[in-house]
Amino acid sequence: MMMDQFFKKIGMYTVLSKEAESAWRNLLKEKTYKKGECFIRIGQVPKKVAFVLKGLFSQNYIDDNGDTVIKYFFPEGRIAGSIPATLQQSESLFDITALEETTVLEYDFIAFKRLVSGYPDIAVFYIHYLELHWVIDKEPYEVSLRSDSAKIRYADFLRKYPELVKRLKKHHIASYLGITPTQLSRIFGYSG
Repeated sequence: MMMDQFFKKIGMYTVLSKEAESAWRNLLKEKTYKKGECFIRIGQVPKKVAFVLKGLFSQNYIDDNGDTVIKYFFPEGRIAGSIPATLQQSESLFDITALEETTVLEYDFIAFKRLVSGYPDIAVFYIHYLELHWVIDKEPYEVSLRSDSAKIRYADFLRKYPELVKRLKKHHIASYLGITPTQLSRIFGYSG
């Protein structure tokens, strides 16, 4: 059933042949991370990516002041990974941490890349997913961080992650917006 959920999501990007689905299915391993547990640690050379079935990951780092900065959330239906580090086989600049107990389907990225080379339909998925989530979605967010007010960034957060507001602590949202929890409360009357 968990794998069906995964392949239903993949089907939103492309139609896989039975052979491609079977080959990819052989790579998938279910794993659960406890709240606070890291999927990827800063300095680790990541080997895997993970499809979030249930739960929530955040991609974060510690800034020069010692504060945690959340760069991204990976809720259900998203593929979590430190993609630049995985592609370059270099050390991750981020932790990916479970904010809730999180169940995923993990797979080895190098083995997946072999599938991308061997199955054109998996290659189509890979291109569509990267284009949407690592290029199209990412650029406006990065521009917004530099140029938009906290109020505009919060409105974008609500639009992008409406289901997460009740699941996150105030400090998580403030960290993602690049403001303090006190500023979040003062500007928006947020008390979560």
